[in-house]
Amino acid sequence: MRSCELAMVVTLALAAPCVAAETGRKPAAVDAPKADVMSAATFSGLTFRGIGPALTSGRIGDFAVDPARPERYFVAVASGGVWKTENAGTTWTPVFDREGSYSIGCVTLDPRNPNSVWVGTGENNSQRSVSWGDGVYRSDDGGKSWRNVGLKRSEHIGKIVIDPRDSRVVYVAAQGPLWAPGGDRGLYKTSDGGATWTAVLKISENTGVSDVALDPRDPDMVYAAAYQRRRHAWTIIDGGPESALYKSTDAGKTWRKLTSGLPKDVDLGRIGLAVAPSAPDVVYAIVEAAEGKGGVFRSTDRGESWEKRSSYMTSSPQYYNELVCDPANPERVYAMDTWLHVTEDGGKTFVKVGEKTKHVDNHAMWIDPADTDHLLVGCDGGIYETRDRGATWEFKSNLPVTQFYRVAVDDARPFYNVYGGTQDNFSLGGPSRTTSVNGITNADWFVTTGGDGFVSRIDPADPAIVYAESQYGGLVRYDRKSGEEVDIKPQEGNGEAPYRWNWDSPLIISPHSHTRLYFAADKLFRSDDRGDTWKIVSGELSRGIDRNTLPVMGRVWPVDAVAKNASTSFYGNATAISESPKVEGLLYVGTDDGLIDVSEDGGTSWRRVEAFPGVPSRSWVSRVEASKHAADTVYAAFDDHKDGDFKPYLLRSNDRGRTWTSIASDLPAGEVVYAVTEDPVDPALLFAGCEFGVYLSNDAGGHWTKLNGGLPTIAVRDLTVQQRDGDLVLATFGRGFYILDDITPLRGLTRAALERPAALFPVRDAAAYIERSPLGGRGKSFQGDAYFTAPNPPFGALFTYYLKSTPKTARELRHEAEKAAAGKGVAPPYPTPEQLRAEAREAKPAVVLTVTDSGGNVVRRIEGPAEEGFHRVAWDLRFPPSTPAELPSEKKEPDPWDAPDRGPMAVPGVYAVRLATRVNGVTTEAEGPLQFRVVPLGLATLEAGDRAAVFSFEEKTAHLQRAVLGAVETAKEARGRLARIEVALTATPAPVAALAEQARSLDGRLAGIQRALSGDKVMERYNEPVPPSIVGRVQGIVAAQWATTQAPTATMRRSYDDACAAFAPVLAELRSILDGDLVKLDAALDAAGAPWTPGRLPAWSKE
Repeated sequence: MRSCELAMVVTLALAAPCVAAETGRKPAAVDAPKADVMSAATFSGLTFRGIGPALTSGRIGDFAVDPARPERYFVAVASGGVWKTENAGTTWTPVFDREGSYSIGCVTLDPRNPNSVWVGTGENNSQRSVSWGDGVYRSDDGGKSWRNVGLKRSEHIGKIVIDPRDSRVVYVAAQGPLWAPGGDRGLYKTSDGGATWTAVLKISENTGVSDVALDPRDPDMVYAAAYQRRRHAWTIIDGGPESALYKSTDAGKTWRKLTSGLPKDVDLGRIGLAVAPSAPDVVYAIVEAAEGKGGVFRSTDRGESWEKRSSYMTSSPQYYNELVCDPANPERVYAMDTWLHVTEDGGKTFVKVGEKTKHVDNHAMWIDPADTDHLLVGCDGGIYETRDRGATWEFKSNLPVTQFYRVAVDDARPFYNVYGGTQDNFSLGGPSRTTSVNGITNADWFVTTGGDGFVSRIDPADPAIVYAESQYGGLVRYDRKSGEEVDIKPQEGNGEAPYRWNWDSPLIISPHSHTRLYFAADKLFRSDDRGDTWKIVSGELSRGIDRNTLPVMGRVWPVDAVAKNASTSFYGNATAISESPKVEGLLYVGTDDGLIDVSEDGGTSWRRVEAFPGVPSRSWVSRVEASKHAADTVYAAFDDHKDGDFKPYLLRSNDRGRTWTSIASDLPAGEVVYAVTEDPVDPALLFAGCEFGVYLSNDAGGHWTKLNGGLPTIAVRDLTVQQRDGDLVLATFGRGFYILDDITPLRGLTRAALERPAALFPVRDAAAYIERSPLGGRGKSFQGDAYFTAPNPPFGALFTYYLKSTPKTARELRHEAEKAAAGKGVAPPYPTPEQLRAEAREAKPAVVLTVTDSGGNVVRRIEGPAEEGFHRVAWDLRFPPSTPAELPSEKKEPDPWDAPDRGPMAVPGVYAVRLATRVNGVTTEAEGPLQFRVVPLGLATLEAGDRAAVFSFEEKTAHLQRAVLGAVETAKEARGRLARIEVALTATPAPVAALAEQARSLDGRLAGIQRALSGDKVMERYNEPVPPSIVGRVQGIVAAQWATTQAPTATMRRSYDDACAAFAPVLAELRSILDGDLVKLDAALDAAGAPWTPGRLPAWSKE
């Protein structure tokens, strides 16, 4: 750790009670493996904050609806895990976030037990962006817990069906690996609930099964669709001679290939199946085939013979080709397609259902068997529901599962914005946080361009100028002020060869000129005028390989092969660009075929790097990033998963790309690296975005640690550090954007620092402002539970601290000593009564953070958790509330419009925080405080100029509030005592009439005090006007002044004076009653032998 940063880390020793001091013996040491202080668990307290959006949602793969309770269903998100709703989508719960996969192919409920949920991982499409899974999961408690039950090498599962007669019998259609041969591929069956599996239909290492269906009358009759396909970076072959339909009549023991009436003499591709529930003899198949011979086929004899009903085919069978049959009408069948289609005549004709207000690209459907006009449809844009068969649609706008390819941030104030491009859901921008108590809502987001979105770049000199990219090099310059888009994509000249754009083409703004852009296809383009004009500054960037000469599945395929090269970028183009921020014109360009070209003169000349140590040839360059600190240093990430290689490849060069060294070190196998970035402050601090999460390295790549606090299992396709605020911002592929607020604690962090007992880390400047309430209440306000909101970071100053170990209580230490003694065969000493009593009284250990002002005066004490690892606690920039103290059990749920219980806001300036631990009543202070600033945002039009004077008024108002509310509670308590006294006097044998009269008189006086304090409740009940009460005046000032940075009005000041004038005699009267009259009455009660009442201790002596 560098010395300047070492000084910022404050350490202290933790105190804990010692059993040895009480027993006189030293407890035996307990041998345990030493925990790694740089583990994921250490950092789990640094939690990412998901900011959505849910404006456009994301790709849905499947539904599983409880037939007994159709409002309860599970959703398989193509690359966002599994979600559950209990209320038809009003609210959602992610139930798969800690499992090994996030890519989901299907979800199925056991028809005999809807709490038994089966999930097939690995999206069941063959698109270029799909991720892979790790087999089949099962839950027996409705998604609360899961276990992997096998087929871990299947990677993509098309469907799971369960025998309705026997829950132990399950069939799994395993498509198998998309990018490579082998794996768990075919139709698998278990007869013991997943304990063991048998491949009942195995075709070859290249062919799996994409669909399976059972006859509902005879579940031993099984239909299966074999699917031969392979995808690589440069191509797809979506069929072959092994794709076919199969049928078994003996539960998978034997199979027959079905051919009668199906396409002959051509290769088949993906086949979708549907058995008509109301007429199971009727079976539909949508068959992809070469030479245009595919279409929709129907069998009316259980698959024995087929009739081609039409040549209808989905727009991209590898992405769709699923049929859903109406449960009541065997002639009505829906086809999942770009536009949702339906046939009403058994497949003869298909028409669009109608999606004027709905997203396209449909993948999943559920039809309500009780009302077949009621549909759930899952598409690339999320979930839609209709109750009139598509005439109108309701969008589930609260499911944040957007797939982002890229992320960018601007420097807007007061808070920066986050931008990114999505899979089929536009390019979007929105705030990293807001000043609203409602957080971030869908209304805060905006579209910058359409299509599939990719790179966004924001002009550092003018955040209103946004460059937004769509597929294959579409590029616009978007003006946030006007909403205008200008197309600035480079165009070929007459006679010029077509440019080869990648699906996700790289774009940067030069760090040396905010008007200079670099954009790449198979060549590098440069613009010095924000994209108005372009010039080519490189030659051919790729290896120039003809993709049609490359073997796939062991052979070179002809031009008419099924869907050959469909939905695939032209091979040989740029995928990554970087310019050194230290050296103008030092450019790096990476390609999809494994090259990095380097120019040190702005593109005049180039040097090619063709091989990298340990990296397979032609590996996709997923990222190249020039160092922010060292002119000669550059990082490169390679992605070879499209050749079936899931290893992490991450390299660094310290000589401008001439030589390279791997820094993948201990990144786990299977963590494909998509992005890497270097912290702008600490050159040793790196972050890597990988297939299943994000990793940090504090030693320039020597060791990597996963950051998973608040982050589900998810691919991180891109990441960046917002330099001004020091936030780490992630683009996830299926769960939207995530932010780790303030990475300052990670800068300069070393293992040695984490071996110390505790540490308190530097505090970022805290923004002071009044939170808005645009919806009239906090959170969702009155918008209903379906209203989507994402959280802002905690308001105020965020304190980060670390504990190496959890402080032990006396009981825990005793248990450890007893366990150690038992391990050695020694009887432990039995605890004394004093020890046991002390243990019973001991409070839970806590961390105490003390905030002081510039004069050393204590402003606030805040408690935090005392468990090992990192933690964060926020100070809301306010003094403690002046309201009466309440026990946790006494606190009531506030109304949505209630302001939080709080004190006056601190004056902007310099403050300090120090850390202490409290264990068994002993507080151990830190060695020294850390200073930080409270900085006003200055948002108010009429903000007070003299904040100190405003605070002086607020402070004296708070003092008055404390006294007034205390008087209210005291008067209430005193009247309660008098009510008990009245009961006691009734039970007293001695003459007590005079005492009873005194009690009634005191009660009347107290009632008058309560009227003065809280108002005339009797007259209010009769709807008569009443004068302002003391409490009303004080609370009115607090409610208004605590919620503004403006100076108090003259009316407020007068109200304060009026409240003081009215309160002084009331307080004197109350004190007279408490200290005089009530004391005398208590003494008289005791003398009369009255039963005990609260507030007095009975006199007694032995007789």
